[in-house]
Amino acid sequence: MNISILGTGRAGTSFDVALRHAGHAVQLLHHTQANEVVAPALILLCVPDDEIASVATQITPSAEYVVAHVAGSRALNVLAPHARVASMHPLAALSTTEVGAKRLRGATYCVSGDSLVREVVASLEGRVITLNDAQRTLYHATASVAANHLVALLGQVQTLATAAGLTLEDFLPLAQQALDDAAALGPAEALTGAASRGDMSTIDAHLAVIPEAERSTYVAMANAAFELAESRRSQAPA
Repeated sequence: MNISILGTGRAGTSFDVALRHAGHAVQLLHHTQANEVVAPALILLCVPDDEIASVATQITPSAEYVVAHVAGSRALNVLAPHARVASMHPLAALSTTEVGAKRLRGATYCVSGDSLVREVVASLEGRVITLNDAQRTLYHATASVAANHLVALLGQVQTLATAAGLTLEDFLPLAQQALDDAAALGPAEALTGAASRGDMSTIDAHLAVIPEAERSTYVAMANAAFELAESRRSQAPA
């Protein structure tokens, strides 16, 4: 399939490599080069969410091709000038081009619109999920928590580790164990630690030594852990 990608950031370059490996003929262009698109079957917009609508208006409408975006937070109305529209948002962290291209193969994609993008996902050996527009923003918020917030939380781990004279690497095996347990047992059953036990004296001791700038995040996550522990207790057999 002839595919033109507009956008040369991490998403665009990751899709470029993954789609080439899947056997497609790919043209990768900067988002300002919409007028240079050459007769594709699909034009894939890999641009920041707020720029999708403006970039779409720079593409000459035609029933000969599909215009699609890869944004999880946007519906199809941002592609309004075009008759054939679609979206395919990957549930994958595209941290670098090389890593992103590998993760796009076999990823889960939230798909809507023209069925052509289902063919593209199939060529990437991906799994398809579909949502209605009312679900899309909450879906994307969930994806942000699962990836971005998890990374931000590890940023706090790094800050606290450094303050204790240690490194992030010292704590990554523990974080991986907790993630593995959450996947195997469910978050409530995987929860351990002071909040799980209701040990307020330990939490108070933590707050006394944690740098002030990190306390609000610690408190928010401790409260979330308390609620998770309470849900586990409420579901336990009498």
